[in-house]
Amino acid sequence: MSTYSLEAAWFQKFLVHRRLRPEELGGSIHNTLTDKATYPIDQEVLHSQAVLEVFNKYGTYLLPQAYPEGCPNHPSYPAGHSVIAGAGVTMLKAFFRESFILSNPVVPSTDGLSLLPYSGPPLTIGGELNKLACNISMGRNFAGIHWRSDDTEGLKLGEAVAIGILQDYRNTYNEDFIGFSFTKFDGNTIII
Repeated sequence: MSTYSLEAAWFQKFLVHRRLRPEELGGSIHNTLTDKATYPIDQEVLHSQAVLEVFNKYGTYLLPQAYPEGCPNHPSYPAGHSVIAGAGVTMLKAFFRESFILSNPVVPSTDGLSLLPYSGPPLTIGGELNKLACNISMGRNFAGIHWRSDDTEGLKLGEAVAIGILQDYRNTYNEDFIGFSFTKFDGNTIII
């Protein structure tokens, strides 16, 4: 499944979208505002509060990065991590009962040295899998190397890849099988 997910992601990255990463746009903004080059960047972006705040804090218009080596050297859209997370979580939701309530969940204490009983709404397999996919997806966005749409749309692309695989699996079952049923990331239930 990961091979199919990555093939779908790289097809979109290189043959369809070729979207700049935030760091690369930051470099274009920096070069434009320091008169090193001229790029067709909207004046509203060039003179936005965000650009000014980055300059005031760091003394440069270049965007801060969580990774000292900077962003990867391939296009941003869609985020590969998101595509794989979307596909993997979709497969898990198809094979496991999403409504299953986790018994006796725990949370870390404020000092992180012990576990305490969780108190709140019931935690389900489906809800926790969706949180996992979202956290994997958004983590690289928080690091400054992806746009939010790279992540959210990457999850959807991974989901679509998994749905295609599940459709193929469905057709190969020799036993009576009513199909895979799960909730998509958009909240709609699907039966394959």
